[in-house]
Parts: sequence; structure tokens; C-alpha cells
Amino acid sequence: MPITMQNFALTWTDSTGKARASSVAYDKGSANSRKTELEAGGHTDVKVVPIMPGKLPQP
Repeated sequence: MPITMQNFALTWTDSTGKARASSVAYDKGSANSRKTELEAGGHTDVKVVPIMPGKLPQP
């Protein structure tokens, strides 16, 4: 049975209203931890999104 790696990235809106996206890929647990950090920092609309290996989301 092959192991499939799933990568995740984050998108959010910063405190000035600008759309942002992470520049690194995370595993699910790390992405959720980073989401919590961003929300605690006052950022809004924080989403964990699945991505393909080697790809990153657009803000």
C-alpha cells in the first residue's frame, strides 16, 4: 500500500486587509498550529488548504 503525502498551506487576511498566503508547505498538524498562531495574532479568514507537492496557493 503506497503512502500518499498530503501538503497543506495557509491563506489569510492580515490586519491591514491584504490577502496573504504561506510560502511553505506544512503537514496537517503543523498547518493547524500555524493557523492558531495567525488567529491569535489578529489575522482573519485563516484557512488551511490542501495543495499539490511543489505548488503554493495564491493569496
